[in-house]
Amino acid sequence: MRFQDRNEAGRELARRLRDGRPGAGPAAGPPPAAVVLGLPRGGVPVAYEVARALGAPLDVLLVRKIGHPRHPEYGLGAVAGDAPPLYDPDALAGAGLTEDDLAPAAERERAELRRREAVYRGGRPAPALAGRWAVVVDDGLATGATARAALRAARAAGPARLTLAVPVASPGGLRTVRSEADDVTCLHTPGEFGAVGLWYDDFEQLTDADVLELLGTG
Repeated sequence: MRFQDRNEAGRELARRLRDGRPGAGPAAGPPPAAVVLGLPRGGVPVAYEVARALGAPLDVLLVRKIGHPRHPEYGLGAVAGDAPPLYDPDALAGAGLTEDDLAPAAERERAELRRREAVYRGGRPAPALAGRWAVVVDDGLATGATARAALRAARAAGPARLTLAVPVASPGGLRTVRSEADDVTCLHTPGEFGAVGLWYDDFEQLTDADVLELLGTG
């Protein structure tokens, strides 16, 4: 399965999520109100389509990947909010690196996280998640390090249900995040994964302006 672009992937995800949303069964009670959280930047257009289909508000969940020094796209850990960096021990061991080795990179990513928070939110608070169905959306999952940090940050806000939704994921990455969410929706889990961008015909990099437009604040 390949996707034309992130918007098509979001529409496909939305169809799956509508069928599995809380309260969808005939005997279920009133569902908790949903809020959709895209991981900037690439997860936001996917989340935009999900939010529109679910009739839910769209916001961002700010998290930054800590990449391998020589291969920045390969995530060894991530930072979210003011929490300590969250690392993948197996990935660190495989790279022959320690948390101390990556401390400068972690601080750079935290600084970028704060910059993006100022740009995307402009002083408005993060959405309240307590008692709601929080749907965390990204454009794909490789090692799972970024998603794990994002899900832990969302969980700390007390949602009634926490869902991770991604169009495509590596089998190993998917295994690492299942315990962090109440449920995971993934459309495609190829055995030969490679990289997220390989599963999109159009995987254009987004700008801050693109994110702001999708959030309706640009």
